Amino acid sequence: MPSRRRALIVLFLLALLVIASFFVALAAGSIAVTFHDLLTALFGGRGDNPHDNALAVEVIRGLRLPRALGAFAVGGLLALAGGLMQVLLRNPLADPYVLGISGGAAVGALLAMLLGLTLWFINLAAFAGAFAAMLIVFGLAHGDNSWTRTRLLLTGVIVAAGCGAAVALILSIAPESQLRGMLFWLMGDASQISEPRPALAILALSLVLALPFARELNILARGDVLAQTLGISVTQIKRGIYFLAALATATAVTTAGSIGFIGLIVPHLTRLGLMKLGWGNDQRLLLPAATLAGGSLLLLADTLARTVLAPQQLPVGVLTALIGVPVFLFLLGREKHA
Repeated sequence: MPSRRRALIVLFLLALLVIASFFVALAAGSIAVTFHDLLTALFGGRGDNPHDNALAVEVIRGLRLPRALGAFAVGGLLALAGGLMQVLLRNPLADPYVLGISGGAAVGALLAMLLGLTLWFINLAAFAGAFAAMLIVFGLAHGDNSWTRTRLLLTGVIVAAGCGAAVALILSIAPESQLRGMLFWLMGDASQISEPRPALAILALSLVLALPFARELNILARGDVLAQTLGISVTQIKRGIYFLAALATATAVTTAGSIGFIGLIVPHLTRLGLMKLGWGNDQRLLLPAATLAGGSLLLLADTLARTVLAPQQLPVGVLTALIGVPVFLFLLGREKHA
């Protein structure tokens, strides 16, 4: 078990990475921003001082800061959900999207776009679709009061396949004027984030709810029989993990669309790093560390997505996939030869 001091050092270093990522995200762009402009925008002042760049301050506060906060929240939510799903399924390569929640959100969001609804209704429909998919998977996988990882996984795959067919149908009948927006949503797009506070609140709530059960998660990762022997209510813990991971995933997908590989790669790499440092697979450290790392990674990826081909912006999901695919193949090969 890691000592308290070492755990705090790891979290402190990751917090510094988060701060550095935020400064990069707020400073990068077509409008030049000085360090003084950043301080003015973040810590006070209306930008009306003769020494202030009023345009830069307004761009930071109105555009870059909400997007940066939203990207960090989404990355943290996906990494946290991925870590929880890997414990639930006892598979270090599990993904928060494996149970079809993102597919349900995609169906809801694309239907709202097809009907020409506003962004608020699109987000509401996406969350409703994700919640419906969660209930379907939970109901089918737990219909006869039995709960196995194989049954849960197969149910999620089937629901995801059905949602994929529905998405393909919607795309085939959608007018051309709406296709670009739909495709950007499906690929993951942080440019639409204007109100990051709900995602940040759900991220904080999910982490607060998960950490008190970190000890139980450590034992559950070693097997159901051991957990039951030690007096842990395995079924209730699994239900809690499932619903908490589903809530985090639904919030992330609702906020920025389907962004892949963050929930798969970040928890696994964090776990490998902690194990190499001799700290094992301790969820008390892994969950907050993966959350900070996932938020930083998506924040940096989104910054690159909006600047690498400026003024054109790329869907951030494209960059995370380009990064995630080779890393996933490396991890898969490593698991094969382990």
